[in-house]
Amino acid sequence: MAMLVVLQGGKAVTHQILDGETVLGRHPGCTIPLDSNTVSRRHAQVTRIDGNYFIEDLGSGNGTFVNGKQIAGKAQLAHDDRIKLGPILLRFQSEESVLVSPAQKPSIPRRQAVADTSHDIDFVEEADDDATITGTLVGVGGGGGQFGMLEVRPEVKLKAVIEITRSLAGIVDLKGICPKILDTLFEIFPQADRGCILLKDETGKLIPRAMKHRREDEDATVKLSKTILNKVLNDKTGILSADAANDAAFSASESISSLSIRSMMCVPLLSHENEPMGVINIDTQNPISQFSEEDLDLLMAVAGQAALSYEGAQLLVSFMEKKKQDGEMEIARNVQRALLPSELPKAPGYEFYASYDAAQAVGGDYYDAGMLPGNKIFLSFGDVAGKGVPGALIMSRMSSCCQSTMQFVHEVGPAVEAINHHMCANAVEGRFVTYVLAIIDLTTHEMTIANAGHMSPIIRRADGTLFEFPDEAVGVPIGVVDGYPFDVLNFKLEPGDLAVLFTDGVSEAMAPNDDLYTLEHLREFILKGPKKADELGKVLLADVRRHANGRPQNDDITIMTFGRNPV
Repeated sequence: MAMLVVLQGGKAVTHQILDGETVLGRHPGCTIPLDSNTVSRRHAQVTRIDGNYFIEDLGSGNGTFVNGKQIAGKAQLAHDDRIKLGPILLRFQSEESVLVSPAQKPSIPRRQAVADTSHDIDFVEEADDDATITGTLVGVGGGGGQFGMLEVRPEVKLKAVIEITRSLAGIVDLKGICPKILDTLFEIFPQADRGCILLKDETGKLIPRAMKHRREDEDATVKLSKTILNKVLNDKTGILSADAANDAAFSASESISSLSIRSMMCVPLLSHENEPMGVINIDTQNPISQFSEEDLDLLMAVAGQAALSYEGAQLLVSFMEKKKQDGEMEIARNVQRALLPSELPKAPGYEFYASYDAAQAVGGDYYDAGMLPGNKIFLSFGDVAGKGVPGALIMSRMSSCCQSTMQFVHEVGPAVEAINHHMCANAVEGRFVTYVLAIIDLTTHEMTIANAGHMSPIIRRADGTLFEFPDEAVGVPIGVVDGYPFDVLNFKLEPGDLAVLFTDGVSEAMAPNDDLYTLEHLREFILKGPKKADELGKVLLADVRRHANGRPQNDDITIMTFGRNPV
């Protein structure tokens, strides 16, 4: 026989609908007496006609409502219809659903689940929590693991895991994967009325990512117990619970879910490292199809696969983003390379060489060279504080500044002061440039040079001795003090003299055992190195790489060598 489930006072009472007329009302003689002053003495009746059930209002004062709409005359009842008589709510259960044993977990026909994008969740504080835990499934450390107890209903679990895996296959949209998980869970658990997925953000706070409810006209607010959430996350445990809402607190509500005994399952989403990423929560108000511990075990298994699928999607999204970033960085590398001179000047009796190796895709080292009026050559060499993208941005600004300055200023002192003034304007705090600017007169072989905080060039004279400019001649780096008066030094290049400019990526190159290349070793190598500038630059770079012996660079390595050929 069909049944009416009366939801009142936080309890669900089931009444069989007998043949003939089943009268509902306040009068004690009614077939189903209802205890409420707002219910008429003979409020409504249910009649069985040819196997179908109809409800009819009997002229009540407050009316009879089915699924939220007031009826006039007779209305046919369908399974799971909600009936409201005053403040009392009832649910109609058809004959087919009653004839099947609850232990068989019948698949009850349901309306299509409705996606809820509002993510309206009520977190119940522990002091106000009326949830009662009726079952648990221990996770990590208790034999349950990420997929529950594998020896329990293995064939059902396998089918559910395959179903969730198939439904999530190929999904890389992290926003879309959580609703898809709920869609599949509603198919696996047909008695589910509402469900939600919460995931941890960067701070560890649980954020609703998806919610779904069975009916469009029902209050979709999901009520979550903080007690249960904390236990699920801290103990990595699946929880089966039930609560009974206070009838007085919800007497004016149209929502049957607020007045029913709610059966709820909450399980953790565990990463491959068995750390909780979030939770899945589903509940039902169906008094016949309440969740069991076997359902909890099944949900734990499905949640394990769902967590792995979500984590896999995260990794795939990260990989795709990394590929995109790598492509963009390759473009940035080519742009930065284009800022460096494609070839160095050629002058009779002189040789010039330069190499640039960034520690990352782009770097903060810089060099440039070019011809000036009056048979002169300028050499520009610098090292931005920092490497990677920030250093590369400062480097690009430094490059354009030097290029524009050297087109109009052909003396070292005024040029370096103009460059410093430009870089000080709108300077980025902590981002300065150590810099050397030199101009060589190819007629007189006089070199004028200004040093802004950089290491002194090492000059190997033709007689086999080394020369370095004194430390007191080194000024502050570019971009630190506007208007700083830089010292300008002079040096006469003789035949066979050879100069080496380098960044600290050379002297501080590290071997696998953390030994540095050091300035002392650099000086010794220059003394014993080849006589020609291009040959010395190439073998010096090779020696630095030999010292590193495969260890990744920890800084950009830039070398510039130049000098007069021996007679």
